[in-house]
Amino acid sequence: MWAYMAQLQVTGGRFSLTMLLALSQFTYLLLGATVFQLLEKEAESNNRNYFQMEKLSFLANYSCLDGPALEKFVKVILDAWESGVNPSGNSTNPSYGNLSPTTFSGQVFCVFYALCGIPLNLAFLNQLSKCLTLHLGRLEHSMVSVVPYKQCVEVLAVVLLLLMGSVLFLVFPPVVFSHVEGWSYGEGFYYAFITLSTIGFGDYVVGNSQDKHHVSIYRSLAAVWIILALAWLALLLNMGARMMEHFLGLQQAPVRAGEEGKPSARKQEEGLSRRVSDQRT
Repeated sequence: MWAYMAQLQVTGGRFSLTMLLALSQFTYLLLGATVFQLLEKEAESNNRNYFQMEKLSFLANYSCLDGPALEKFVKVILDAWESGVNPSGNSTNPSYGNLSPTTFSGQVFCVFYALCGIPLNLAFLNQLSKCLTLHLGRLEHSMVSVVPYKQCVEVLAVVLLLLMGSVLFLVFPPVVFSHVEGWSYGEGFYYAFITLSTIGFGDYVVGNSQDKHHVSIYRSLAAVWIILALAWLALLLNMGARMMEHFLGLQQAPVRAGEEGKPSARKQEEGLSRRVSDQRT
């Protein structure tokens, strides 16, 4: 069954399509980052200056407080406000991150950017899923010489893909997050699951601390991890659908065979009436 799924032509056209989609995805992300930076940079600078002016004015009126104590108090308030997560996120699957456009032009661009970017992202993930399916078919073909039973090979291939993907995308990343972000392993696993399930509460965000070095590279690697993990999940969903279709086909085959071998009631009645008429004659 998976060998049938993996019957993809390994030609230059196939690889050129994958590379074209990858290049388009990368270029589209760079374009969006550049436009958002141009649209939101001035507003972000004005908000930062306004906050500093308000902080200095507050400290001037309340001389009993100092700057570090005030910043610590503000951080506690912000953390308490961000912990109030909208429960409708479980059903609507929004991505409430810590970054969002604040200007009208940025919000309008975000709408059209998402309208064009979502289909491109789906096409890219679909192509990655096909490439993974191709390699899965090769793995299944190489395992046939070791395990002669085709169904056993299919089950082993699925289990191997599930275990390898779980380790690479769900078990190992929380270790990195706990080391870099200072989270516990449970918090890192929670972030990985919430991110890959596209719920995206935004209560945990990687690369959010100001004292981390190479934040841009770290966030870029996290984005690559998300894309590959989503492609792996798409492949698992595709395989699950194929398994259900294969199972339902096996269940319906005996029923069809029984219906074909069993004569209809009308034919039985015609045969009975024919025999009765023959006996009368």
